Amino acid sequence: MLKPLLLFIFTFSLASFARAGELAPPWQLTTQDGKPVSLAQYKNKPVILHFWATWCPYCKRLQPKLSELQKKYQASGIEILAVSFNEDEGAKPQDEIYARGYDFITAVNGEAVANLYGVRGTPTTFFIKRSGEVIYRSNSSDISNPKLELAVQEIIKN
Repeated sequence: MLKPLLLFIFTFSLASFARAGELAPPWQLTTQDGKPVSLAQYKNKPVILHFWATWCPYCKRLQPKLSELQKKYQASGIEILAVSFNEDEGAKPQDEIYARGYDFITAVNGEAVANLYGVRGTPTTFFIKRSGEVIYRSNSSDISNPKLELAVQEIIKN
C-alpha cells in the first residue's frame, strides 16, 4: 500500500512542474519594496523567467548574458523577470540587480514559486512564449551556450 501511495505522490508532484511545451504556472509574489509582481503582468510578452539568489556565483555569471539578450532583442518586447529564493537573511536582491547595472524586476521570497516550477538549484531559467508556453528550461550558467539565444529567438516569434 505504501509503494503505490508514494508513486502517486511522486507522479502528482512531477505533473505540477513547468516543462517545455506546457503553460507556465501562474504565480504572484512581491518585490523587495512590497509591490505585487506576477507572471500575469507579462501576459502576451516573451519572458525570460530567471530563478536566482544573491549568494550564487553562477547566477551572477549568467545575468550579463541574459541582459545582453534582452537588449539585443528589445524591439520584440522581451522581458526578464527574476525570482529570488533561498536568500540569506537581510539580502536585498533588487538592490544588487540595480547596483550591477541591470533593470529587470526581482520578486523576493520565491521559494513556493520555485517549488511550483520544480526548481531545485540556481540558476534555473525558463524561456516563455507570448502564449505562456514554456519553450526551454536551463540550469546552466554557461554564457557561451548557444541554446540561450536560440530559446530567445523562439519565444519572440509571434
